[in-house]
Amino acid sequence: MSAAAPERNVAGRLSFLDRYLAFWILAAMAAGLGLGRLVPGLGDALAEVTVTGVSLPIALGLLVMMYPVLAKVRYDRLDTVTRDRRLLLPSLLLNWIIGPALMFALAWLLLPDLPAYRTGLIIVGLARCIAMVIIWNDLARGHREAAAVLVALNSVFQVVAFSALGWFYLSVLPGWLGLEQSGLDVSVWEITRSVLIFLGIPLAAGYLTRRIGEKAKGRTWYEAELLPRIGPFALYGLLFTIVLLFALQGDAITSQPLDVARIALPLLIYFAIMWAGSMLLGRAVGLDHPRATALAFTAAGNNFELAIAVAIATFGASSGQALAGVVGPLIEVPVLIGLVHVALYARRYFTTPTAPPAPEKDAARA
Repeated sequence: MSAAAPERNVAGRLSFLDRYLAFWILAAMAAGLGLGRLVPGLGDALAEVTVTGVSLPIALGLLVMMYPVLAKVRYDRLDTVTRDRRLLLPSLLLNWIIGPALMFALAWLLLPDLPAYRTGLIIVGLARCIAMVIIWNDLARGHREAAAVLVALNSVFQVVAFSALGWFYLSVLPGWLGLEQSGLDVSVWEITRSVLIFLGIPLAAGYLTRRIGEKAKGRTWYEAELLPRIGPFALYGLLFTIVLLFALQGDAITSQPLDVARIALPLLIYFAIMWAGSMLLGRAVGLDHPRATALAFTAAGNNFELAIAVAIATFGASSGQALAGVVGPLIEVPVLIGLVHVALYARRYFTTPTAPPAPEKDAARA
């Protein structure tokens, strides 16, 4: 059997929605941009009620998006991930040292004359992903439990380190280098609240769903009957979120195409370097493909919900910093959905398992 045959078999088992996901995402982005441009006041209406600075409908879409994937996690196997230093230590290095430093360097190199956009990008680089990355990892057949642990780790460090890193990269480091300094006024409580809402709620719901479902009818029923019913809502929530997200800033994005292009370039370089570098590092330290994939997507993705909320709260909804935050998912969504296909292709280059063979049920992933 050729190397491409397993991928064709996987594609054949996908649902209609999954098989053409790239098209649906692009269509959702176009629909959101069109709505934002054509419907006067839609962006203002969406921003009228917010949760931690994020539009309430978008917040609900994010929660719906994350819940089914977190309901698929086998929480009784998380200890096998937390003991894996080859996974956890590279994740900390990539997310909290390399990622912010790389975005800082790219923002200053490529946007030296646009301080507002530059600051917005640096904020994006500081906000490590805790939400949509779970979807990309799942689509790329990454290790679900590993992704859940790495996302939780990012959440803890986000609460502890975000404000300090913002102060360092916007005030201290530019001063040392003789560059223009900025400020970032965000409290630890604001960050904690964002993490509790966008990760805590769907995580608790997913855990309770699995715990109650397995206790009532067993794991076989839960994974063969219940998960296929709730699973599609992850993609429904994703598409709904994308439409609303792009509608919120549709006018700003379509009326300032050159500015969007300037912001997009460092983001494209950032995602490419972080994802490819993480996959290569994972392979170099001996991770198998599912865990290397989880490492790559959790390192490359960013928490645009938090970045947008911080930019709006600190600089205002119409600021250049906020626009840079909104352009983040505009670039991240199509790039990372493309990298899902790259990750599936890259399976042929991972032949050595990380650990002893998993239990028999691990092969039949929900």
